[in-house]
Amino acid sequence: MELRQLRYFLSLAEELHFGRAAAREHIVQSALSQQIQRLERELGVSLLERSTHHVALTAPGAALLVEARRILADVERAADIARHAVKASPTLRVGIIDAGYDSMPQILHEAQARHPDLVIHQIEVGVPDQYQQLIDGRLDVGIGRAALAPKHIASLLFREDPLGVLAPRGHPFAALSGVSVGALAEEPLLLAEDKQAPEFNQFVIELCRSAGFTPRVYEGTVESVRAAADLVAQGRCLHCVPSSCIAALPGIVWRPLIEPASFYPWSILWRASERSDAVRAIVSCARTMSTRLGWLRTQAGQGLAPGPAQRRTMVNPPGATSAVTVVDAPGNDTEPTVTSRPDPS
Repeated sequence: MELRQLRYFLSLAEELHFGRAAAREHIVQSALSQQIQRLERELGVSLLERSTHHVALTAPGAALLVEARRILADVERAADIARHAVKASPTLRVGIIDAGYDSMPQILHEAQARHPDLVIHQIEVGVPDQYQQLIDGRLDVGIGRAALAPKHIASLLFREDPLGVLAPRGHPFAALSGVSVGALAEEPLLLAEDKQAPEFNQFVIELCRSAGFTPRVYEGTVESVRAAADLVAQGRCLHCVPSSCIAALPGIVWRPLIEPASFYPWSILWRASERSDAVRAIVSCARTMSTRLGWLRTQAGQGLAPGPAQRRTMVNPPGATSAVTVVDAPGNDTEPTVTSRPDPS
């Protein structure tokens, strides 16, 4: 059965006249008659009662008429949807770790200013789940530390975020301009929920160990910066966070960690095989914001020691012509080493 046969049958059933139905379909009457006969043979039923001056639907013909109208309407609707999709605004699904961090909101604001038609859906999800959702297509872009990303995930380092500690306003740390990492040894430290941010917990623990101690981990856990701030304000614990999430947290203060100073590496994440314009736009905006705001220490001209050693391999951003590997080493006061390699594609 062909769609044109259904369309011819529908015209004939509505006109009940071969001449008018043929004219409606812009074919000759004999061709219309042949297609209707072919349809009847394929179905094994008579659809029409024919006489010299009369055409009428049989019971099978009346039943087919109902379904033919529905099928042809569905086909037209599907065609409209396909045509509309060409003109529709591009849609992007972006993973964020916690609404309390400001990096991704600033990047997305820049992207919306450049591309007003871009429709962005923000989805709060931990970095491990972001990796999987990027791979299986449920996310288009993510954010996090790229050191543990699987090989199918591409990344662009855009921010090295000063790490600090949240403390109650009445805590001795509140009177300091900076807190040495070693001073955290006697304090209970709240870690993030491990399923949400294992890479951040690892970063903090490695930092403490580099200062010669294993942190005293507070037994409770939380799933958001806001919940962590509440525990800190109650005096139950301290909490290490980057500077990008310190805005509007009542009852507590943030102090940068020093001796050594440490910087958490934020990267934009996406599927290595992705070539969409929408993803390219986010990567471009991240690069722009990074340069404009001096988010990388080499851009800001800071000669401060990085945090725990890490190696980040980044394949080509969409539209780039080369890939780079960035290596940070503890205690290295120069900018990271960048080595180029050919585009694998």
